[in-house]
Amino acid sequence: MLIIQDTIISSEILDEYFQCDLSVCKGICCAEAGDSGAPVEKEELLRLEEILPLVWDDLSPKAKKVIKKQGIVYVDKEGEQVISIVERRDCVFTCYDEDGCCRCAIEKAFHEGKTDFYKPISCHLYPVRVAQYKDFRAVNYHRWSVCETARILGKKNIIKVYQFLKEPLIRKFGEDWYKELERLAADEG
Repeated sequence: MLIIQDTIISSEILDEYFQCDLSVCKGICCAEAGDSGAPVEKEELLRLEEILPLVWDDLSPKAKKVIKKQGIVYVDKEGEQVISIVERRDCVFTCYDEDGCCRCAIEKAFHEGKTDFYKPISCHLYPVRVAQYKDFRAVNYHRWSVCETARILGKKNIIKVYQFLKEPLIRKFGEDWYKELERLAADEG
């Protein structure tokens, strides 16, 4: 475990290899939500509500029905505010491209210049999960079998989890925090 400011970081973030391989996994992390959707920070809810009209046409009829019935987010059994999901599977913001790859409608709108909001930070950070405790935040690597191809590609290209997630880690914790993480990685290397 490593400590930077108020975060306790799993050493797996520095040690494990990871690079998404969408050509193989087809974005399954957004299409296999399971019991609960992706966590949403309080500040993000307003942004999601603002973006909804911009992405509405990209959403599936089932996703639109879920949003109309229960909203963009709900509180899961752990008491966390999470993005609504369709039939314990797709995030309501999923859309599929012509190759059958699951994509994020919010990220699509961002790349089309319709919004300056990339997507919820918990999605951007995946496979890293952040848990907030009273006095600190835990930053952990979430190992999931569907990401095996990402571990293989990361190892092939010598890209560690923290390197692959540089942009979202800076977005979440700031440039100074990330520079300290790089320093710790170099010390361990």
